[in-house]
Amino acid sequence: MIRTILIVLLAIGVVGVGYWGYSEHQEKDAVLLQAENTYQRAFHDLSYQLDLLNDKIGGTLAMSSRDQLSPALAEVWRLTSEAHNNVGQLPLSLLPFNKTEEFLSDVGDFTYKVAVRDLSKSPLTDKEYKTLNSLYDQSAEIQNEMRQVQHLVIDNNLRWMDVELALATKEKQGDNTIIDGLKTVEKSMDSFAETDLGVMNATNEQEKNAFHQLKGREVSEDVAKQVARSFLNLKGNEQIHIVKSGKDADYEVYSLTITDPKTKQETYMDITQKGGYPLWVLEDRDIKKQNISLNDAMNKATKFLKDHRFESLVMAESAQYDNMGVFTFVEQTESGVRIYPDSVKMKMSLEDGSVIGFSAKDFLLKHRTRDIPKPKISKEQAKTKLNSNVKVMEDRLAIITNDLNEEVLCYEFLGTIKNDTYRIFINADTGFEEKVEKLQNSEPLYDEV
Repeated sequence: MIRTILIVLLAIGVVGVGYWGYSEHQEKDAVLLQAENTYQRAFHDLSYQLDLLNDKIGGTLAMSSRDQLSPALAEVWRLTSEAHNNVGQLPLSLLPFNKTEEFLSDVGDFTYKVAVRDLSKSPLTDKEYKTLNSLYDQSAEIQNEMRQVQHLVIDNNLRWMDVELALATKEKQGDNTIIDGLKTVEKSMDSFAETDLGVMNATNEQEKNAFHQLKGREVSEDVAKQVARSFLNLKGNEQIHIVKSGKDADYEVYSLTITDPKTKQETYMDITQKGGYPLWVLEDRDIKKQNISLNDAMNKATKFLKDHRFESLVMAESAQYDNMGVFTFVEQTESGVRIYPDSVKMKMSLEDGSVIGFSAKDFLLKHRTRDIPKPKISKEQAKTKLNSNVKVMEDRLAIITNDLNEEVLCYEFLGTIKNDTYRIFINADTGFEEKVEKLQNSEPLYDEV
């Protein structure tokens, strides 16, 4: 009797395990099928968008009407954004595809900055038409290669899950048709010289070379360590590991890792080789509670900047995230004009008021003596360009960088609509609304909600 019961229980157990295994297998297949469908949709959408991209860029070359050209370029920009999104959904994290992504970024940047420009006053130049032609040729090359990959995927019923597995395991045995095809797409970009995108490339090159214009001579590693000790007010017993940036780095800096021997907390810092200027600082530690107000932290950040010879900076924006205060300081002239490109960002602990983050990259790249012109329109004329629902609280003159990467003099209006605060910049020459920014409110503390 007992033997019969044991046999029955064992049979029930075997059936149960078998059913559980079958259910798990079904669920796994469902997940894999959903992932495969997502990859297939993203890939075929990408192929379609690259087809459209080639057609739309080609269409802009034949347009003579400025009224037609701006929306056409905006459409090209939209397509590059969608193509980028679909590239991001493919399992390509381990496969170099950066040249194709860089091409999409180049097309997007160029077409957006031309589309938002007033083409009636600043029509396309011969150089920009040449750039469009080059982008059109590149888009045709990518379109052709992607069509071949798409044909192979459809004709051979290839699966993207195999691509993900091959990339994850670095599989070398046998060829993977999709990977080989995408490598061909990427390699086709090598046949084109780097496209001259005008102001964007000039800006990037300017950024790479900007630190060469800093005052002072090149400092040694020992001097860089002294700068770190002074800037961070170190006790002297910290361990400092320092590395010089490589030949291909965008900026020539010393990268420091500073370890507290007691707490083992690490602080990371970059210092420019030219002049020994602190570029950025980040301290790796948890801020457990708030003991001081955001305003107190702002005062401590202001004092820190003045103690380190940033006397001309004023606080332009603040926000609180959990137990941290984040502040943006900008240059202000003696006449009260704010220079937003010359900015320093700081992150402060609301537990003890210490500096846990600092970035002077924008300030070091862009700070210089500027000749500030007089506005061509009055403040009252600029106010008429504002939305009638905005209640203006403050106003001043300011220099900002617009969407065309140009520095422009504006009237800055700080105003409110309902419970939100906005910063609105009106061009002081043309009355054009250059930029509208919604200032951030304090983040809620979800642990207390």
